Amino acid sequence: MENRKQIVSNGLANMGIAHLTPMQEEVIEAVEEHPEVVVLSPTGSGKTLAFLIPIVHHLRPNAGFVQALVLTPTRELALQIEQVFRHLKTRFKVVCCYGGHPFWMEANSLKEPPALLVGTPGRIADHIRRGTISPELVSFLVLDEFDKCLELGFDEEMAQIMENLENLGKKVLTSATDALEIPPFVGLNSPHKLSYLDGPSTTERLELKIVRSEHHDKFGALVNLICQLGESTMLVFVNHRDAADRLCTMLMEEGIISDVFHGGLEQPERERSLIKFRNGSIKILVATDLASRGLDIPEIGHVVHYQLPETEEAFVHRNGRTARMKANGCAVLVLAESEDLPHYASTDIEQLPLSKEAELPPQPDWTTIYIGAGKKDKLSKVDVVGFLIQKGGIEKSDIGRIDILDKSAFVAVRRQLAHELVKAVRNQPVKKLKPTIGVSW
Repeated sequence: MENRKQIVSNGLANMGIAHLTPMQEEVIEAVEEHPEVVVLSPTGSGKTLAFLIPIVHHLRPNAGFVQALVLTPTRELALQIEQVFRHLKTRFKVVCCYGGHPFWMEANSLKEPPALLVGTPGRIADHIRRGTISPELVSFLVLDEFDKCLELGFDEEMAQIMENLENLGKKVLTSATDALEIPPFVGLNSPHKLSYLDGPSTTERLELKIVRSEHHDKFGALVNLICQLGESTMLVFVNHRDAADRLCTMLMEEGIISDVFHGGLEQPERERSLIKFRNGSIKILVATDLASRGLDIPEIGHVVHYQLPETEEAFVHRNGRTARMKANGCAVLVLAESEDLPHYASTDIEQLPLSKEAELPPQPDWTTIYIGAGKKDKLSKVDVVGFLIQKGGIEKSDIGRIDILDKSAFVAVRRQLAHELVKAVRNQPVKKLKPTIGVSW
């Protein structure tokens, strides 16, 4: 296999990354030099690449067993890490395991052990109990967003997994908070600690604003805010699933295209919402705090606190969805007529005046097409582009982001072309298959 550094360099170039950040370079160096590393960093700091690159350097080709394991608190974060690793194009096999995904499908993928295994603690522990994973030779462990894993109650599953890891040479633990007591089962002795929580972080790049409603009901103020912000991408936070569903429905009734993301959705529904948000088919995602951590959603222009979080920690994590990496961002607190600022917010936050004359934002340029075939059917992005151009009669510039999942694919296409495109390709074969094709709602 070619030089690992060259593989990583080529992979970063494929991802459009010319240079790593100083934080990433420092973490990579620390992981290479120390057997135990604890990284404290806010969300959006780029730590995924910072631990994946040392993993690439560590892996041996054709080993025939799982060499590295990454545990994450959520399915979305596990899938994100898997995708970043695939984008590096290392040729090492990676498998992602998480609750809500068919167990038999994962077991089939694990028959030929991957070099890197990524997953949630509950599902990985289940695989170990059933014997579909042999973890004894794992030598590199990452506990990503470990504080969130503890918060979600994965202590027992992680302890069970650790008991089976007999040959660890590297342990990397990441956390978004320093208020963390590391349990004995992790087995850290004298870890090298790196903290990026107090540097020129999100806070300095984040602008806070207040919007004050003239009434007890804040919905009108939210609509005015959305109209005023125009085409900005927006993550609107509420505190409960029902509130998210209700608010999204109300926005749609106003002619504002939006979608929801919360724990009450089935995994395919959550994936579909994130895909449409990432590819520009929707600009507004109404979400609970499930979306405040562990999701790779770049370039969110505004975080909107429609319902105020109960804790300062939740407030910080919500705000961390904007002003990510080196970008600037803005968080807006929507307050009812007599609603007070929460105790954790500064009292000198600037109030944003709202214009009642602003028009509804235009519909997004893109919409999403669903194709009922995916990676398991050997469908690639090249196949999809060729199929839509040849059978659908559109140009390459009419095709946006493409996401290929195990058994399905989602393609962003120009909104004005979508319905005619679906009519043209609906009964056409792709890869000798005739999958279901339609507009994804």
